[in-house]
Amino acid sequence: MARETTKGTCNFCHATLSKGTMARHLASCPQRASHAKAGSSEKQKKSKVFYLVVDGRDNPQYWLHINVPADATLKTLDDFLRQTWVECCGHLSNFEHAGTTYASYPDNEFGDKSMNVQMGKILSPGQQFSYEYDYGTTTELRLKVIAEAEEAVKGKSIQILARNEPPVIACDGCGKPAEHVCSECIYGEGGWLCDDCAGTHECGEEMLLPVVNSPRVGMCGFTGPA
Repeated sequence: MARETTKGTCNFCHATLSKGTMARHLASCPQRASHAKAGSSEKQKKSKVFYLVVDGRDNPQYWLHINVPADATLKTLDDFLRQTWVECCGHLSNFEHAGTTYASYPDNEFGDKSMNVQMGKILSPGQQFSYEYDYGTTTELRLKVIAEAEEAVKGKSIQILARNEPPVIACDGCGKPAEHVCSECIYGEGGWLCDDCAGTHECGEEMLLPVVNSPRVGMCGFTGPA
């Protein structure tokens, strides 16, 4: 799939903006400020949170802007990414940060560390790190810490601030919006099909997966978020 620039929606005011513009918008969004103020008035304890931007390494048109409590663990972030974007068959995963691998199932022989580490102990604004899900048919994500702040939060839950709108992908056969993708042909930069063309695809319907708004689209047995 060719890379394209996608716009996304602010979860507070529903403005539609590009990934880069969204970061500037969220810093001054009046509705987001009102939401934070309302949370504070409910006597929720303020805690340090990190503002992260996450996107697909090979498919940056898929992106998320999120708030992550600093006292939440990498395991919490792993669970969130699985449920929101990548989980299909319970595959292994890891984060790579500053030369250290934090794995879902650490292998001491390779020097892996556990994901049960609080993000506030290893992250700071400006840092970038990476994530891999499934060591066979791998989905790779990039994460960047944009800023940190003190905000009212509910436990250790991760909040989506904004996310990309689904890219419009044309059917390779007729140009109509694709609704299916061939899990074999996708590795040759093709295999996007509308309903009509899917029925005659040479690889067979058993190879087709739904087109979903995720950087894992078309991979393994991924059919969409949990």
